[in-house]
Amino acid sequence: MEVSVKCGLFGCLLVVLVPALCYSQDTFVASRATYYGSPDCYGTPSGACGFGEFGRTVNNGNVAAVSYLFRNGSGCGACYQVRCTNPTYCSENGAYVVVTDHGEGDYTDFIMSPRAYANLAHPNTALELFSNGVVDVEFRRVSCRYPNYNTVKFKVHEHSRYPDYLAIILIYVSGKNDISAVEVWQEDCKEWKGMRRAHGAVWDMANPPKGDLKLRFQVSGSVGYGRWVVASNGLPSYWRAGVAYDTDIHLF
Repeated sequence: MEVSVKCGLFGCLLVVLVPALCYSQDTFVASRATYYGSPDCYGTPSGACGFGEFGRTVNNGNVAAVSYLFRNGSGCGACYQVRCTNPTYCSENGAYVVVTDHGEGDYTDFIMSPRAYANLAHPNTALELFSNGVVDVEFRRVSCRYPNYNTVKFKVHEHSRYPDYLAIILIYVSGKNDISAVEVWQEDCKEWKGMRRAHGAVWDMANPPKGDLKLRFQVSGSVGYGRWVVASNGLPSYWRAGVAYDTDIHLF
């Protein structure tokens, strides 16, 4: 994979990212990383997590595709600190990335956006790093923090068709948390009905219940293992495809 010199020099190196992710105390794991081509150095809206435009611009475009860390989609939205290990080119803090896609190549765990890859380097050494193509790195999972978004949001996927087919994506999931299940309350049966993980971070259901939708999701991570969290602010009766709805859920 290649990135243009123009992108490497002018689209990436001038980006100053105020870290939106905080450190954890986990041990670093050795690995390798590379980058993918992008006309604007941001992420791709067609990533396997299904985030769409959110996956292109979240964390200022500092995003990555991962291989085994994808974990059949449960790794979507996870945040990592990645730093390369050659002191000649590599900065001490490295890059903070959000997982938005799945990808494998040349024994790499991370295929990073050009912006994220450039942040691995010292100032003025990113061009040399890009010329290597693949670099040795070490990584650890860190807590996601989104300063302007304090609660989880539900976004209705663009492929949803009111009222017969509902697909949702959970975005701005903070902390070190994985979403392992999503359920909708079925009022007539007085029970929770499970949604299917369609792909990546997308959960769907045919013929969802009518009226306002109450949702809950199962979280494993910094808030506990297998904890069910109910959103008191669910989806309105006339939900619309492509619209994001706030919840009252804080995952800290």
